[in-house]
Amino acid sequence: RALTGSVAGTGEGAPSTSRVFVVRRDQDIYIQTLRKLFNESHGIFMGLQRSEEELAGKSRKAQLVQVSKNYRSVIRACMEDMHQAAISTRDPALQGQYSTQVSILSAMELIWNLCEILFVEAAAAGPLLLRLLDWVRLHVCDVDSMVREVLSSENPSKHKLFWNVVDIFVLQGRMDEARHLLSKEASANPTSMNMYKILDDLMKKMPVPSLGNTQTLTELELKWQHWHEECQRYLQDGTFASNPHMESICKVLLGDEDAILEKKELMTTWYHFLVTRLLYSHPTVKPMELRFYAQSSMDLFLGGESSPEPLDMILMAAFEFEMHQVIKECSIVLSNWWFVAHLTDLLDHCKLLQSHNLYFGSNMREFLLLEYASGLFSHHSLWQLGVDYFDHCPQYGRVYLELHIERIPLSTEQKALKVLRICEQRQMHEQVRSICKIMAMKALRNNRLGSALSWSIRAKDAAFATLISDRFLKDYCERGCFSDLDLIDNLGPSMLLSDRLTFLGKYREFHRLYGEKRFPEAARLLLTLMTAHIAPCSFWMTLLTDALPLLEQKEVIFSAEQTYELMRCLEDLTAGNPDKQKFQDDDVETTKVEMLRLALARNLARVIVKEGTVEGS
Repeated sequence: RALTGSVAGTGEGAPSTSRVFVVRRDQDIYIQTLRKLFNESHGIFMGLQRSEEELAGKSRKAQLVQVSKNYRSVIRACMEDMHQAAISTRDPALQGQYSTQVSILSAMELIWNLCEILFVEAAAAGPLLLRLLDWVRLHVCDVDSMVREVLSSENPSKHKLFWNVVDIFVLQGRMDEARHLLSKEASANPTSMNMYKILDDLMKKMPVPSLGNTQTLTELELKWQHWHEECQRYLQDGTFASNPHMESICKVLLGDEDAILEKKELMTTWYHFLVTRLLYSHPTVKPMELRFYAQSSMDLFLGGESSPEPLDMILMAAFEFEMHQVIKECSIVLSNWWFVAHLTDLLDHCKLLQSHNLYFGSNMREFLLLEYASGLFSHHSLWQLGVDYFDHCPQYGRVYLELHIERIPLSTEQKALKVLRICEQRQMHEQVRSICKIMAMKALRNNRLGSALSWSIRAKDAAFATLISDRFLKDYCERGCFSDLDLIDNLGPSMLLSDRLTFLGKYREFHRLYGEKRFPEAARLLLTLMTAHIAPCSFWMTLLTDALPLLEQKEVIFSAEQTYELMRCLEDLTAGNPDKQKFQDDDVETTKVEMLRLALARNLARVIVKEGTVEGS
């Protein structure tokens, strides 16, 4: 659960040693074979959240019972996988771990099945006993190997464990199988045929509740009373006196507690004893009467020799219809939040937990789902399931999701996009910006400028977009060409995010126009970049240098007005440069300025001649 570590060192003056404790929530999440449990139950959970609440009465109950059975089938499938893994592994430590998990899963299904009968299906008197019999038959498996051994022998009636198996069938109410075995014994002992026939007839006539509405409880009780009196008569007449085994079975049919307890080893658990006792003494037991029979059965079965285990206390709480106690005990005992989270959610859909709010505001269902989903977020892939669980926690789910999603390590761009999509679908704008910034920084550190710019645009981070645009321009100055042309060519309205990004997009457009020999358009754009102060001053010399080939074209590209503008920009650049002295001392820069002045003067002369000629004509 909440694994905590305390720092070593006691009392004042005692030497304290610092230790780092690795605290991991829900260790089970890291067990590979339990992955099926988490993945498949997620689908069942989501189906339940979407299920039609409008369904009323029997149809809604049937739907919820089916959901419960689906959960149990997933537990059983995992148990089978775990059992196979335990058999196939040669590592004793791993084998022990798998066996422990099988025991835990078995206990989980045992508890869930009982909760399904008592709370979800809410079986009434009559069908209740049949459900409990199925429950015992399904879960008391300790004697199955004995049954198989006897049934597979050549002559079952001569097997030393023959009567044990007959008793097992009787104790579990499996009358047809018990009668079938007894018929084998009857064939082997013709002298006792009459005795066998009477016992067989009693077992055949035993009234049992029906799942349909074919008989009322009163009718069943009357039939059962007559049958009980008949069994009593045969026992008192000494019909079975010559055969202790058959006499013992007749005593069990009469619900004799001492006779049933003599077969304690064949029942193995107090709850098996409870169900057997009810079958032969009170088959029409009502749900609310269970608590009294359960407590006395546990006391009689354990007999002060051993104290109840945690599992016994959980089952007892269920028989007492203390749902919250069941959930509380399971939270303490079980090794993960899966069981309590899903069971509580199901019970909540059954409208059984409505009145129970926790003191800190959240209800029990939400609290347990939040804990379970938080555990899933500590896993590198199961976190995706956790998102859906948070979505269905109306009070605190959003807050928890925001906190946990920020802690997901964005190890790959694919994972980042997955997380981003989740945030965007839920309008988590702050988290979207945070993820984009993180990915932009990562890309920049790896010198992937295109990716960095793409992420910063997605984050709508103007400052970062400016920084990356400067890097693009710096790279251009050093290499003479742009990288990631596809991205820059298709910036669209995104270039308006920052002035520098706008300049980058427009400057790239100038190069494209120049490459397509659309010189007048290229000239106008170049001049606009300088006169509108979109271009950074540090880049003016580069832009003026880019103007040189246009000034040297055979065709006059720049008009007189445009040429004057370029001249003014050049003078502003040389006069306003804070490093004027350094600028003048730099031979390369001085040569560039002289060439530009010369080209501009020549262009102006050509323009005046051209414009004068046009005016004169």
